[in-house]
Amino acid sequence: MKKEIFINESMGETRIAIQEDSQLVEVYVEKQDKHRMVGNVYKGKVENVLPGMQAAFVDVGYDLNAFLPFSEIGNNEYIIEDRGNKKGKNNHRYDNIEVDLKKDQEIFVQIIKEPFAGKGPRVTTEVALPGRLLVLVPHANYIGISKKIWDKYERRRLKKVAQRLRQEDVGIIIRTVAEGKSEEHIENDFNQLLETWHRIQTKADRTEAPVIVYEDLETASSVVRDLLTPDVEKIIIDSKRLYRKTQRYLEDISPSLLERLELYKLKAPLFESFGIESEIEKLMRPKVWLKSGAYLIIEKTEAMVVVDVNSGRFVGKKLHEDNSLKINLEAAREVARQLRLRDLSGLIVIDFIDMRFEENRKKVYHEIRKELRKDRAKVAVAPITEFGLLEMTRQRIRLSLLDSMSEPCPSCNGSGRIISQETLVTRIDHWLRRYKSKYRSLRLRLQLHPENAQYLGGEKKHILRGLMWQNFVHLKIEENVELAQDDFRFIRTKDGEDVTYEMNLDKGKTTS
Repeated sequence: MKKEIFINESMGETRIAIQEDSQLVEVYVEKQDKHRMVGNVYKGKVENVLPGMQAAFVDVGYDLNAFLPFSEIGNNEYIIEDRGNKKGKNNHRYDNIEVDLKKDQEIFVQIIKEPFAGKGPRVTTEVALPGRLLVLVPHANYIGISKKIWDKYERRRLKKVAQRLRQEDVGIIIRTVAEGKSEEHIENDFNQLLETWHRIQTKADRTEAPVIVYEDLETASSVVRDLLTPDVEKIIIDSKRLYRKTQRYLEDISPSLLERLELYKLKAPLFESFGIESEIEKLMRPKVWLKSGAYLIIEKTEAMVVVDVNSGRFVGKKLHEDNSLKINLEAAREVARQLRLRDLSGLIVIDFIDMRFEENRKKVYHEIRKELRKDRAKVAVAPITEFGLLEMTRQRIRLSLLDSMSEPCPSCNGSGRIISQETLVTRIDHWLRRYKSKYRSLRLRLQLHPENAQYLGGEKKHILRGLMWQNFVHLKIEENVELAQDDFRFIRTKDGEDVTYEMNLDKGKTTS
């Protein structure tokens, strides 16, 4: 598989794109003034302990307190009793845990999920410091080896190396890229991580909580650290700063990969030259066309992500069941790709085209599971139901691409729709009735978006006359380009005062 990494740095943001066989599969965006928090370690202060929620809230110096589920408390010193005595898939305790945490208690935590939608970051007490070849886990007592290292003899060798290096009260996880690396390289990585942990402890001892004691690499550098494996043919960067930084990093940890590093020097933008920009623009749209002529509709809500598979322009030459299977198999592959690209997470429901036979539903189920193995995020997939629905969950670490690259529309508040002109007239009518019940002004100026001003002042002039007769008031229509299409403003003609805010609209809401 041909794998390439492209890194573009601009004044506003840094973007990283990953291609596999010339097909875009992952995109990361980091704003210049808002660096990622995942991986950062804090000396925090416990704010609240809520046994009923099986969680605590920790002040880490962020605007919102961090959320610490009891299941993420791995240090035995904080666990009094685990009455449920159950463990989940990741060996995390859950159900009914009693912890030894008190308000204002200082505690080490590491961020595992970015803050999102008014929620603070999610944290764990199981601190893990990632290096190029290893992950150091303080206060642990185990050795782990990446499941992607298949060779049993190599696994045995790496385990022996880790056993020789491991110190008391420190765990080690061997990463995939350590395969084939010499003991000297692995030992150097271990020593650097151990030194980092000692610096963290020293800083924590000298400062008061809440304080950040370890800041993980910026997105571009972390992608190089985690994804620059031997199967990557090129890493192309258009920023001299990032190029030199990456060059120094590779000189220290993997000089053999330096020849794959390339500084982009052409005047044309990097992403446009390789066709990535147009692909990213497509990711902002809900509709995704498939080669067969079928298409997907991807809608993200606060509660879940919904994917609808449609036959579209597909005209099959086989039976309906065979056509449905062909579309669904193609859709399964594309859905797995889109989840990675858009970084969609949480509960995901996919509505495949109905298939009568159970064996066909199993084929589609196994196809999407096979494609999801390429995903670095943790996923859990349930079989397709008789209604053609597949339910799955995908781990959320960072914001989705849509949330990273866009903001909710101030007019529609993110719904994608605004009220109709007829409904706007109804709201104006209700406002006038309430206003006239309290005030005796006979003349008002009604300011509207130009399109609505032309609507009321032109083809629907009889509606305007009806409003004036019904409320016994003279209205003069004025265009205001600063107003949204679903907004209006009333100005009292007598003194020019804006009286819009004097009356409530729509059961307590006011116009803005």
